[in-house]
Amino acid sequence: MAQPAEEPQRDRPLREVIRDTLRTRIFEGHYAPGTRLIERDLAGEFNVSRLPVREALRMLVQEGILAERASRGSVVAALSDKDVEDLFDVRLSLEVLACRLAAQRAKPEDIAKLESLLDRADDAIGRGSINEAHRANNEFHDEVTRIADNGFLRSALEPLQGRMHWLFRHVTDLPELVGEHRDLLAAIASGDPDRAAAQSAHHIGKYRAQYPETI
Repeated sequence: MAQPAEEPQRDRPLREVIRDTLRTRIFEGHYAPGTRLIERDLAGEFNVSRLPVREALRMLVQEGILAERASRGSVVAALSDKDVEDLFDVRLSLEVLACRLAAQRAKPEDIAKLESLLDRADDAIGRGSINEAHRANNEFHDEVTRIADNGFLRSALEPLQGRMHWLFRHVTDLPELVGEHRDLLAAIASGDPDRAAAQSAHHIGKYRAQYPETI
């Protein structure tokens, strides 16, 4: 597997590279719920000291992706039905605001970046690369948060993004999801914050109504 010091990630803190790698593995099913992640083994695999691994595991615990067990250390967490309902409530509040702000603040280059992510998702679907398509769709939501340019909002969303991405991993109709995102992009590009907020609420509500059928 790729080491955390590879060229594209050289300037990133090791803890973040390891965190992102472990998060991706969890979302892609390499680690099932209940799997124990052993600090010593991961340090050997990534060829790093145990400190950045320990920090990465702590960050994933804060995101709710891992759970700490007194007798077992860090294990991959599972989301209950109540967890998912609570998460949709938070998404409805925070992501709708993010889209509203993005509609007010998006520059032409921001819109182009969002469009390129959706083009990437479509291309990945066409090639049968489901994991890559999911990553592009997740990055779309992260990019909307960046465009919103609100530090407090971003701080509130960051610990939740992992679990939000987990929800999208269970969407099976990816072309439909990309279409939903294109509608959201059009609303943001319109510069109308009310339209963007309404489209975001519709988008979240649609997938909330489909749970647990898609999970």
